[in-house]
Amino acid sequence: MELFTFSISPWEIILRGTLVFWLLFLIFRFVLRRDVGNLGIGDFLFVVIVADAAQNAMSGDAKTFLDGALLVMTLLIWNLLFDYLGYRFPLVRRFTESASMLLVRNGDIQWRNLRREWITKDELMSKMREEGLESLEQVKEMRLEPDGRISVIRHST
Repeated sequence: MELFTFSISPWEIILRGTLVFWLLFLIFRFVLRRDVGNLGIGDFLFVVIVADAAQNAMSGDAKTFLDGALLVMTLLIWNLLFDYLGYRFPLVRRFTESASMLLVRNGDIQWRNLRREWITKDELMSKMREEGLESLEQVKEMRLEPDGRISVIRHST
């Protein structure tokens, strides 16, 4: 029956889950924006290590099913709350989701934005080739989208 009791205070579990959720949210929202849409080996390794560290930070001495269930519910509630508030209030959405960023306008590379997001010209040209474009002059707009992907709008021919 110990499986269905709390081994530590439920409030401590909620507080730990809340703190780790916010820490990870801020890291993924403001630091790792460009990489959300692409998951390479280094990114995957980072997520695994973060998950392990977060689990240790969140659980403390948690040992029972109820400890884990409450922790998962705390994270779920924060996630749903962010989604709901972002849907209802544009100000919250601006905080929880980054805006798209212009990378190329009418064939001209926006170097400042590339530097800001650590995107190389080679990465930009690779995306252009993936879209079947041969030169920058064919690009009306290229944007880094909130999900980390790069979208391309061609000039109409």
